[in-house]
Amino acid sequence: MGHDLLPPAPLRLGGRSLPAVGPVRVYVCGVTPYDVTHLGHAATFVWVDALVRTLRHANLAVEVTRNVTDVDDVLTEAARKAGSPYDEYAAIHQYSFEHDMSELGVRRPDREPRAHRHVGDVVRLAQALLEVGAAYEVNGTVYFRGAGTVESSGLTTAEAHARLTEFGEDLADPAKESPVDVPVWRASRGDDPAWPSPWGPGRPGWHAECTAMVLSAYGSSIDIHAGGADLAFPHHAYEAAQAEAATGVSPFSRAWMRVGTVGIAGEKMAKSTGNLVLISDLLTEHRAAAVRLMILDRPWSQAWDYSPAKLVEAEGRLDALHASAGRRDTSETAEQEILRRLLDDVDVSGALGVALESGGRSARVLVHILGLE
Repeated sequence: MGHDLLPPAPLRLGGRSLPAVGPVRVYVCGVTPYDVTHLGHAATFVWVDALVRTLRHANLAVEVTRNVTDVDDVLTEAARKAGSPYDEYAAIHQYSFEHDMSELGVRRPDREPRAHRHVGDVVRLAQALLEVGAAYEVNGTVYFRGAGTVESSGLTTAEAHARLTEFGEDLADPAKESPVDVPVWRASRGDDPAWPSPWGPGRPGWHAECTAMVLSAYGSSIDIHAGGADLAFPHHAYEAAQAEAATGVSPFSRAWMRVGTVGIAGEKMAKSTGNLVLISDLLTEHRAAAVRLMILDRPWSQAWDYSPAKLVEAEGRLDALHASAGRRDTSETAEQEILRRLLDDVDVSGALGVALESGGRSARVLVHILGLE
């Protein structure tokens, strides 16, 4: 179902106006394929899917890149415990993730770079950072100087240290000039995955992988960077800082779509806490459209708690929307208002309210845009 009207207003995202100046370049932090897909993962990808569907409905060209972090120490350790080569282990879990996304109606990205294919880009990034003095090398590891990144993050030193530690950074590494420096290129030892580099065998640092893949896909800057809110620091912060230091172009991203975390009883959904709600389990008992609507019927940046009652409520809202769409009413004004609301910070709840009240074609348009068939 196309739309031949110009969008009533430019896209606004996170309080920023983003007038289109060419194809809208979107980069999404994808998964590290070492475990099953849970609702917390899926929320980010469903929101990005809704954003992209909205932009395309508004006749805007969109290019979507969603990476696969298939080189990561967490993945390597999980593969070791399973007695499997890390690359085979990653491929199996990536297949499972893609199946879950397909079942959930999340469309495939235009590009899906895998970290292991961009090792050379990480090496070039490390070389560029060394050349401009933003990094240094010790014993085969290239470290990015992170003091400026912490300062610009607005976090206290203690908060930044806690976040870095949570994401596996070794603050006590004696080779570092500062505890907040992070590896762009990490020397490999023993049976660690390894590739050749000017500094000896090694592997990419986590933040550097995304930096290199964005620069490879789009050049020095992008329009929208999406990912979970829990990745704002350190991952997104260091990723942007490395890109800006290497290219001299700022801002790295015109806007950020950091999707609110999903929890249970106030605790973030995570493997470490064992409180996962798996997409495959939800879809055995509920329609994919209801799961999508449960995720989308709220502000995208808002953290929220899952409960079975919320999914039952979403089922009811979905039925009401479908019933409303079955009416004969036609209102071009309502259609325009729905698109206006979706372009204004992806206000799904506001658009849903208009569709339920107006019904008919406007409701059918919303069902189509949000993939709620």
